[in-house]
Amino acid sequence: MPTERFQFEGEGGIHLAATLDTPEAQIRAYALFAHCFTCGKDVLAAKRIAVALAAKGIAVLRFDFTGLGSSEGDFANSTFASNVADLVRAANHLRETKEAPALLIGHSLGGAAILAAAESIPEARAVVTIAAPSDPAHVTGLFADRIEDIRKLGKAEVSLAGRPFTVSREFLDDIAEHSLIDRVARLHRALLIMHAPTDDTVGIDNATRIFVAAKHPKSFVSLADADHLLSNRRDSGYAADVIAAWASRYIEPAVAEAAVDLGQSPRRVVVRETRDSKFQQSISVGPHRLVADEPVAAGGEDTGPGPYDFLLAGLGACTSMTMRLYADRKSLPLERTTVTLRHSKIHAQDCAECETKEGMLDQIERVIAMEGELDAEQRKKLMEIADKCPVHRTLTSEIRIVTRAAD
Repeated sequence: MPTERFQFEGEGGIHLAATLDTPEAQIRAYALFAHCFTCGKDVLAAKRIAVALAAKGIAVLRFDFTGLGSSEGDFANSTFASNVADLVRAANHLRETKEAPALLIGHSLGGAAILAAAESIPEARAVVTIAAPSDPAHVTGLFADRIEDIRKLGKAEVSLAGRPFTVSREFLDDIAEHSLIDRVARLHRALLIMHAPTDDTVGIDNATRIFVAAKHPKSFVSLADADHLLSNRRDSGYAADVIAAWASRYIEPAVAEAAVDLGQSPRRVVVRETRDSKFQQSISVGPHRLVADEPVAAGGEDTGPGPYDFLLAGLGACTSMTMRLYADRKSLPLERTTVTLRHSKIHAQDCAECETKEGMLDQIERVIAMEGELDAEQRKKLMEIADKCPVHRTLTSEIRIVTRAAD
């Protein structure tokens, strides 16, 4: 399978080492994988599952958390919260360079972290946990005999899987503050819980608590006879097969819509509430994924542009594209166009050329800057062409909006 290795910036500006396993054929969806506590991106379970999913058309991003593997930083300075933040940053990197992850997968403490991060990754439609604890603080049981020393000294070295790691008091304080079950209850995503009944590191009762707290659609699959790390190739292969088959129910519809819409104009736009905040929306336009929200001042969390921002962006993009088409057709030396827009409300009586004379009117201010050796006549003509862009015409003509309830 093709493998891309790169770095992205994590919490605090630290560079984190990442690997993206991609299918040889068409990519059905992108997934983000969070590995187990003190493991690295190349731990056998993570690597085998990622490669197996790539073979089934799902590209998988896995990375080393702070101070682990090839990533920068000191493990002692990391916390559960910083790991969650780095997962969100990894998703942001995918969104900016490829496509936001539709599938989130977490193994052991990585499963707890992925559940905590899910609410900040609105495009994710399905979440998978493998041998995950229902309480992140469960991990402290691995070094229970050293907790008193960590509290007393501020940090102490512990042995995990035969390797030395330094754990800080900040890590203990941070991990004790996270109520994962509350986040599971408001997940609002399809959830698959995979756990071995014989897991002696994270007991099966953890899977029960997560399953009971989660809302439907939720599923449980027993990893019979598997150990906590899925060290047997057969177990990790089985997990990958189940994940791919289960996830197809949730990731395929969007892929199918994208395939239908790809290349067609105009394309269908689907806007759906994420329920992660009061106003946040996920937007699908063919193969593209966007997020909309309202500014904090309007009661939102400003996680994406607002509705009027998208309206202005559409007009600005159409304006620039229309000018580009004309300039290229007429061989004009237009090097670059920059369109700056602003929406506001004005009193109708302040607009001499407007037909409406009472109440308030919407006003869009559009400032166009043109780079290149253009003479005055060419600039004048391009400004005239700007008003001929299709979106401009739509906004200034009679519009009929037909609304009906979905079947």
